Amino acid sequence: MKIETIAIHAGNHTDESSKAVVQPIVMATTFERGEDGGYPGGHIYSRSSNPNRVSLEKVLARLEGGEDAAAFSSGNAAGMSVFQSLQPGSHIIAPDDMYHGLRNQLKQLFAGILEFDFVDVNDSEVLKAHIKPNTKVIWLETPSNPLLKVTDIKAVVAIAAAYAIKVVCDNTFATPLCQQPLALGADMVMHSSTKYFGGHSDLMGGALVTAKKDEWWEKIRSVQTMGGAVPSPMDCYYLTRSIKTLPYRVRGHVKNAQLLAEYLDNHDKVEKVLYPGLQSHPQYAVAKAQMTGFGAVLSFLLKDGEAEAKRVINALKLFTRATSLGGVESLIEHRASVEGPDTKTPFNLLRVSVGLEHIDDLIADMEQALG
Repeated sequence: MKIETIAIHAGNHTDESSKAVVQPIVMATTFERGEDGGYPGGHIYSRSSNPNRVSLEKVLARLEGGEDAAAFSSGNAAGMSVFQSLQPGSHIIAPDDMYHGLRNQLKQLFAGILEFDFVDVNDSEVLKAHIKPNTKVIWLETPSNPLLKVTDIKAVVAIAAAYAIKVVCDNTFATPLCQQPLALGADMVMHSSTKYFGGHSDLMGGALVTAKKDEWWEKIRSVQTMGGAVPSPMDCYYLTRSIKTLPYRVRGHVKNAQLLAEYLDNHDKVEKVLYPGLQSHPQYAVAKAQMTGFGAVLSFLLKDGEAEAKRVINALKLFTRATSLGGVESLIEHRASVEGPDTKTPFNLLRVSVGLEHIDDLIADMEQALG
């Protein structure tokens, strides 16, 4: 099936008792045993499994082309489950501009438990130089947040395979509509489903999708069920519902982002635009080769520095000043202020999540703000 059909049908089934076309929300925390002590409905306790979560995980796996998926209560919980599944003393290589939430997890929660290095994963020699006998995971984030770096997934997979290292790719910015890391050889994909899967800035979730249901995946499943950082049945229902429109929403987001990036790239007050869909992007060729769309997040730097960036962000009317991305409304953020003192983000940079408003209105708003 094509991805539009998968999005609509893979996570839904007709209710057997009522014949309702839309799957009902099952709010039960526990399920009745059979006379033999078993569970004829397939569920024991909602921390372990729930009909709505099963439906969500099924459609997530199909969208990414994986064998299985695990849903979590947030993207950070999904990422943390990968770290928790590793033996103490394991080594992780991660991007030097890794999303600060997961970077802080490693630095503040796993220091002394896991080893980790933040490096330029786009430099194959640097990457190889940091591989150790205990390296278990190479973590990728492409495009990255908020510098929009693009990593050649196949190239990293080839290096990792030579050392039997797993590759996990944060695919949140791209979504499965724009990039399929598992098809490029990655072992696992992570998402903050709060973003494009939810798509309306009103629920939180995270997900992992695996290429193979192997021993490592079973460890992650154990972290999910024993740790209990799972989404509620209601959140699973709304995520599954939102995914039905994901292909069409993402296409609209990407189209708007490309046009806004081109506008900003030609503005005399803009120093640089970071967007993989521009030929000026340093990894444009890689993005064009491995992505079917360039995503809907862009960053741009103002020539007149941090003060000008903050002036512009406060002058905008349609772009909401807020963290997050992937909702139907356009959001903008002075990212360095959010990331803290060790940020690698330039202080004249603004990150934009381009929404589904009419592009003419978005450009007009940006025009009046830039002045």
